[in-house]
Amino acid sequence: MTDHNADDQDGNRKPLFYDPSERRIRSFVTRAGRVSTAQGRALEELGPRFMIPYEKAPLDTTQAFGRNAPTIFEIGFGMGETTATIAAGMPEKNFIGVEVHTPGIGSLLKLIGEKELNNVRIVQHDAYEVLVNMIAPASLSGIHVFFPDPWHKARHNKRRLIQPPMVELLSSRLASGGYLHCATDWQEYAEQMLEVLNAEPTLKNTADGYAPRPDYRPVTKFENRGLKLGHGVWDLVFQKR
Repeated sequence: MTDHNADDQDGNRKPLFYDPSERRIRSFVTRAGRVSTAQGRALEELGPRFMIPYEKAPLDTTQAFGRNAPTIFEIGFGMGETTATIAAGMPEKNFIGVEVHTPGIGSLLKLIGEKELNNVRIVQHDAYEVLVNMIAPASLSGIHVFFPDPWHKARHNKRRLIQPPMVELLSSRLASGGYLHCATDWQEYAEQMLEVLNAEPTLKNTADGYAPRPDYRPVTKFENRGLKLGHGVWDLVFQKR
């Protein structure tokens, strides 16, 4: 496993994966979005309890959740419906969702309130930096990456989230036996994901190619509409060796 750290001029350890002095290619574009009245209320009332500030320091999950439990990390939860459904079905596990768009965070907070969930926390920041600076190696039981932006134009493929350096970083944060679950509705991206994940020596495929959709991942309205139109969806579930 490559060491993601190096010594700076003062002899301190710093992450190599993200160098703030460089303009790193990001897998997302920050865009303004309208926050509804209900989302705004959820941000104001529930944000202080369920949102974790980004810090360049390891996160104490026991303190953040008030308990010691297996932790699942999700990158880009969108409007939060899937996250809330999975968390409601797995109350024995902790869930950390990372998202940059404020309306989606407000939406998930609203769902947390409606479903009375206590096992979800949110970080509004770049997932790369959260993983590098806040998540300890071998500390996660699972990682979810559901329907990341496919960046389908060839000139934009370099922005895709699932690339070898990112997969190596993701795997380093998984405990032995933990899993990485990716899903996409873009076939060419699914093929790239499978190639990249198969090439990571610390991961092994739990299926012969693509995996059946695990029962815990609900079918979203958007996904169900696509399936009715004959569009495919591909799940990939890999386990840390």
